[in-house]
Amino acid sequence: MEDKDIIEQVLGGDNDAFGLLVEKYQTKVYNLALRMSGNEDDAFDLAQESFVRAWRNLGGFQFESSFSTWLFRLTSNICLDFLRARKRRAAVSLTMTDDEDEETQLAVPDPGKTPEEAVIAAEDRALLTRAINELPADQRQILTLRAIDDLSYAEIAEILQLQEGTVKSRLSRARAALRNKLLQIGNKSVSTSSVN
Repeated sequence: MEDKDIIEQVLGGDNDAFGLLVEKYQTKVYNLALRMSGNEDDAFDLAQESFVRAWRNLGGFQFESSFSTWLFRLTSNICLDFLRARKRRAAVSLTMTDDEDEETQLAVPDPGKTPEEAVIAAEDRALLTRAINELPADQRQILTLRAIDDLSYAEIAEILQLQEGTVKSRLSRARAALRNKLLQIGNKSVSTSSVN
């Protein structure tokens, strides 16, 4: 069933139909929130907030863009608001504390790699995550949409309500800022090719 048909059912009074949209997009919304927030609990809350707001504002959806674009824009804006508020409150923590109060980075090694390669890859991912998390929210957002969510320039332009050329120039600046941040951190081996 197409998104438009589901939305029309919801607007017609079938409240259960909204669950179909949640099922269809929950993973992508959560992943976007996770990449932008850097924290699983926050991502869960942000994803939930995105669907609540989508539910409340569904009557205002004009079908001018796809529902997924509208939902990703909504999620992205919620995440940006959260990041701005968090920045005002405290510094961003890049680690997680386990049951024994030990801090660890969230990284899952590739099972196809040797232990040494897995350690190096995990360290590189941790440094890349740290560098991305230290970027301004707007740069983190555009890198996430392009590199992590693998959206096209046109899709990003629609989500952020920008021209494609603006998306490309902002993405270029974000990549340069990421490169500089990685150099500041001191690891020249981490490649920014994964964010191209």
